[in-house]
Amino acid sequence: MATTQTLQMRFVTQAGSRVTISLDNPRDDLTEAEVTAAMDQIIASNIFITTGGDLVGKDSAQIIDRTVNVLYEA
Repeated sequence: MATTQTLQMRFVTQAGSRVTISLDNPRDDLTEAEVTAAMDQIIASNIFITTGGDLVGKDSAQIIDRTVNVLYEA
């Protein structure tokens, strides 16, 4: 059994669509303030190109826990 965590940050684009940026293995002590500050920095940096245009706002952020139980592996 393997457990992993992923930080998913969802942004709003100029066209009003949603874009998710995911990062594996976030720190265990990550705070809401740190995540929102990072999202603000990503928006201000304008370094990502999306089909909906620039990232213009924050939508949400969450940490996803995933457990994999391998039943068979060759």
